[in-house]
Amino acid sequence: MIRILLAEDEPAMRTYLARALENAGFEVVAVDRGTAAIPYLERERFDLLLSDIVMPEMDGIELAQRCAQISPPTKVMFITGFAAVTLKASREAPQARVLSKPFHLRDLVMEVQRIFGMPSQVSI
Repeated sequence: MIRILLAEDEPAMRTYLARALENAGFEVVAVDRGTAAIPYLERERFDLLLSDIVMPEMDGIELAQRCAQISPPTKVMFITGFAAVTLKASREAPQARVLSKPFHLRDLVMEVQRIFGMPSQVSI
């Protein structure tokens, strides 16, 4: 089973995304900020870090850079509602995918499936 570490500071969005990913068959650990994600990356294996970019304490780009040091095999995908931040993410973490808000949950699940070469089977 694919394990996803979700870092999203907005509680409603975090719950919404975690539930959708779990319903699609992924195992999800959700945290409310980048600094809370680091201990999980240090002690557990995750296939994907799904992170908002704009968060307090540690933004998603810095979190992705730390993830690359701690757990190089973990893939990274950003979610953001800020176009300018998307450009910065593309420059500073070129290997990461970026999904811009607003998006449909089906798009999120399909993008995660695409990252792992899975056939598109959206069941939300």
